[in-house]
Amino acid sequence: MPQAPKILSDSADCIDGIVVENNNKVLKLIEDVTADADEVQRRVLSEILSRSANVEYLQRYGLNGCTDRETFKKVIPVVTYEDLKPDIERIANGDTSPILCSQPISEFLTSSGTSAGERKLMPTIEEELGRRSLLYSLLMPVMSQFLPGLDKGKGMYFLFVKSEAKTPGGLVARPVLTSYYKSSHFKNRPNDPYTNYTSPKETILCLDSYQSMYSQLLCGLFQNEDVVRVGAVFASGFIRAIQFLEKHWSLLCKDIRTGTIDSKITDPSVREAVMKILKPNPKLADFVEAECSKGSWKGIITRLWPETKYIDVIVTGTMSQYIPALDYYSNALPLVCTMYASSECYFGINLNPLCNPSEVSYTLIPNMAYFEFLPVTRKDELTGSISEPTALNDKEKQQLVDLVDVKLGQDYELVVTTYAGLYRYRVGDILRVSGFKNKAPQFNFICRKNVVLSIDSDKTDEVELQNAVKNAANQLLQYEASLVEYTGYADTSAIPGHYVLFWELSVKGSTLIAPSVFEDCCFTVEESLNSVYRQGRVCDKSIGPLEIRVVENGTFDMLMDFALSQGSSINQYKTPRCVKYAPIIELLNSRVISSYFSPKCPRWTAGHKQWCTQN
Repeated sequence: MPQAPKILSDSADCIDGIVVENNNKVLKLIEDVTADADEVQRRVLSEILSRSANVEYLQRYGLNGCTDRETFKKVIPVVTYEDLKPDIERIANGDTSPILCSQPISEFLTSSGTSAGERKLMPTIEEELGRRSLLYSLLMPVMSQFLPGLDKGKGMYFLFVKSEAKTPGGLVARPVLTSYYKSSHFKNRPNDPYTNYTSPKETILCLDSYQSMYSQLLCGLFQNEDVVRVGAVFASGFIRAIQFLEKHWSLLCKDIRTGTIDSKITDPSVREAVMKILKPNPKLADFVEAECSKGSWKGIITRLWPETKYIDVIVTGTMSQYIPALDYYSNALPLVCTMYASSECYFGINLNPLCNPSEVSYTLIPNMAYFEFLPVTRKDELTGSISEPTALNDKEKQQLVDLVDVKLGQDYELVVTTYAGLYRYRVGDILRVSGFKNKAPQFNFICRKNVVLSIDSDKTDEVELQNAVKNAANQLLQYEASLVEYTGYADTSAIPGHYVLFWELSVKGSTLIAPSVFEDCCFTVEESLNSVYRQGRVCDKSIGPLEIRVVENGTFDMLMDFALSQGSSINQYKTPRCVKYAPIIELLNSRVISSYFSPKCPRWTAGHKQWCTQN
């Protein structure tokens, strides 16, 4: 995670002095860019448009080399991924002409948002790695204002790479964090107390999820007294690590006791890196064994890593469902969300990192990209989903406002123009203005537009879920049965979490429907969902088998009655495709007559289906 200043000496006094000096420089940088936010934004847009004056995309819309905001907004459309897809596919297929960006596209970053069941491909350039590293370098100086001494210990972060693929044109396509961890910015980072991790880079870069998790936990346990902060990218990933420990602690204790590595860890680079750290330590093994063998795992994090000051994970948006579990395992250590980023762009940081998770707000750093904001209205408080038209008319385009012109309390969809070739691109994130840092606004992350179900990095929208359910329900027709209504929720009461669908059926015939039929329906839904979901099921093991719960007839009439009792309008009510409100879930569960799980994992391969077909 955080990337901090270069440390050029091993002298403790010298290092302390450099750390303090760098922290002060970083804090002044934040002050400067937020105080002059509008001018910084103007310069950023001018620089992007000057560099890309001759690219095909901008010429197509007649920008003609202009770099001012007024002309840019007048002639360049506000777009979604589907609008850019033809140009992106040309680049993926090997067209090296300056289509979107004047600089060569170095790789594609695969977004966890999906398009036609596949990951979106976000073009990027080599220079963006430096920009991402810059944002990382802001995090720990901010954090150190609240918790001093973080440079005196180590961070135990569970970081992982994911599978990558190559486009037909030869460009690598991989998730943004995999790109960063494999870059020289991360692998060859200079000696620095803020990036002193318990996990050797070889354990992070190991593609085998079991070997990577096991070796990172082994190193973290062995260095337990040095750990001052722990974390992962998402809250779900950190909880998976704790539950992995719950399952494998006896093997880990054996390795600590003997100073060896379990035979299941076969990656030679991982074994070599871990053996540079590991030594026989029976006393530590006894301690870990005693703590892990106790009946309760409440507070296990502070019990095993007693110097831990906070947990660094994303707990905003759908990840908030994991907060109770994190509190349980950590004795309510502070949960810190440090930054806001995506495949499209790195956006901003949390300047008040010890705030309550429900109050997390991010300050957008004005020199990362050019930001615009489309006002939106929440339409469904019951589900948290926001649906906005894909195409904007001229009036709606004029409603977009600049960074410094947003209004406190208003919700907006984020629109970005980046150095890597996205122009007025709708990210799909809904943000609410919560305050200001100087002239720069601060935002609460509200939700992803249209997303109804999410467990980990998966994002399933309403249309995709509808199609998947339709494909599955068609299998019931031969039994004279049909689907009357459905809804779903993300069940995270166990790890890994899984999708639950409530189905109400109409059955005309007397033929009994075998459990295997409903299990096939579960599998068909999973097969119909996007590649991010299927990768979570097959490769990452971060999502459990999908479940269908069949409910009694009349259940969805009761659901409507409940919604109306809560103030919904009878004229505007429609069945929510996702429910999150606990009383509604309790109502649905009270009406369940049978339950079925997917019997096997869906198919998944790295890369887009059409690439695999061509190859």
